[in-house]
Amino acid sequence: MLNYVCKRLLGLIPTLLIVAVLVFLFVHMLPGDPARLIAGPEADATVIELVRKQLGLDQPLYRQFLRYIGNVLQGDFGISMVSRRPVSEEIASRFMPTFWLTIASMSWAVVFGLGAGIVAAVWRNRWPDKLGMALAVTGISFPAFALGMLLMQIFSVELGRLPTVGADTWKHYILPSMTLGAAVAAVMARFTRASFVDVLSEDYIRTARAKGVSEKWVILKHGFRNAMIPVVTMMGLQFGFLLGGSIVVEKVFNWPGLGRLLVDSVDMRDYPVIQ
Repeated sequence: MLNYVCKRLLGLIPTLLIVAVLVFLFVHMLPGDPARLIAGPEADATVIELVRKQLGLDQPLYRQFLRYIGNVLQGDFGISMVSRRPVSEEIASRFMPTFWLTIASMSWAVVFGLGAGIVAAVWRNRWPDKLGMALAVTGISFPAFALGMLLMQIFSVELGRLPTVGADTWKHYILPSMTLGAAVAAVMARFTRASFVDVLSEDYIRTARAKGVSEKWVILKHGFRNAMIPVVTMMGLQFGFLLGGSIVVEKVFNWPGLGRLLVDSVDMRDYPVIQ
């Protein structure tokens, strides 16, 4: 077991190195001069060159990369060009809002996804099944930014019930978490339905029914427990997807998380934060 873990960890090294190179090159290929953005529109060429030198952007690209890798290996992720705060502090201050948004989104996805999947499997090929799977396909196909704006238009603009931006109270979590969790709920509904359909056709399910066990008890005791094994595995993968896929939702709802930090950093060409 220890050898397997060590091999997997060693296998991460070339992957992380390739990702670091690609991200570094991508960041430096972005149009625009961060020194000019930081110096301001009224700065002359002398001031811009001074800012560029302070940021280390006057050095060759390979030297900048070697310095970046060396600092990362020492736990130093650099200083933000915009806020002048350490990048580690910037990320730490934005991580928890994204984390709690992910938890809320996963909760919505589990409740609606599992419920729709179980109902669709129990009433297979009937109207609850067709309705649930139609909603699941819609949830997968509907873009997150469009769903977010639609929910804001209905619940914030028209009804005035929920806030649109910010993360101050529990009400601020409702719309962005529903938007972020919609696609995961749709995937979970389809996955749960497929798993339940397979389990409900097993011999032990037929045996339980033949013994006179109520259908409700068959589903909850025998079906649910066995059908959840692959679903739980999929839930873990989807949690990682939610945690890293909140960029669009955070931008739409002006959420103070990692996604918005990344978008703002790209706009300002804040190289250390992006890298």
